[in-house]
Amino acid sequence: MSENPTPVSESDSPFRSEPSARDEAPQFVLPLVVRIERADPPARADALETAARAVLTILADERSAGEGEWAGAMRDWQDARIRKVVRRARGAEWRRAEALPGITVTGKAAEVRVFPPVPLDGWPKDLARLQVSGTDLDDPQLPVDPDPSAPVLWLNPDLGMSAGKAMAQAGHAAQLAWWELSGEERAAWHDAGFPLAVRTADPAHWPGLTGSGLPLVRDAGFTEIAPGSCTVVADHPALRHEPHGTGRAVSTRSE
Repeated sequence: MSENPTPVSESDSPFRSEPSARDEAPQFVLPLVVRIERADPPARADALETAARAVLTILADERSAGEGEWAGAMRDWQDARIRKVVRRARGAEWRRAEALPGITVTGKAAEVRVFPPVPLDGWPKDLARLQVSGTDLDDPQLPVDPDPSAPVLWLNPDLGMSAGKAMAQAGHAAQLAWWELSGEERAAWHDAGFPLAVRTADPAHWPGLTGSGLPLVRDAGFTEIAPGSCTVVADHPALRHEPHGTGRAVSTRSE
């Protein structure tokens, strides 16, 4: 299991959308690559859920903690802004990506590979050449209602985001939930295989979700949407009435 990030004051939190001292630190990014073959692309909900589980998987990996081989990069990434970028690959591009150190997480049909953080301007060439655009995915069938006993990452119903953007935002929300959980709750989620769903919230319920005190992602406005937009609420059952939680909505800055 990964260690808790170093506690910081609210004024220097990596989850504030306003500029802070963390913006002066060297910036790192967590790369995620989704496999999108022309003939058989994954469903959108499957890709979003798999990306969120990929983020949780690298956070929980023993190589990300203590003296693990990825621990230094993970600390550097968390000391600055918590950036994630999703790129797409197919065929030989995917095979080259799989050859790099990382973890491939599979969903129903989706495959997402997550890599240890890299400097914002220092991507490995086999990842840097991959495109960010072209990650528009659809759900051939309407996703089923989520299990109320499992975590749900609720998307803002008023925002139109590409699948790649939404995958990064879902990953942010999953990470916020992970950081709010106790060690025992993290272990239970990990041991269960990180069950979760990603769904678009009912417009009538969205205001209540954003004011609930559950982890809330706010976007920095670098791509696609306006700065400060609320994108995802992480509704983990353990956080609904969690005595050790902060009792306030948490926000993060994203790309």
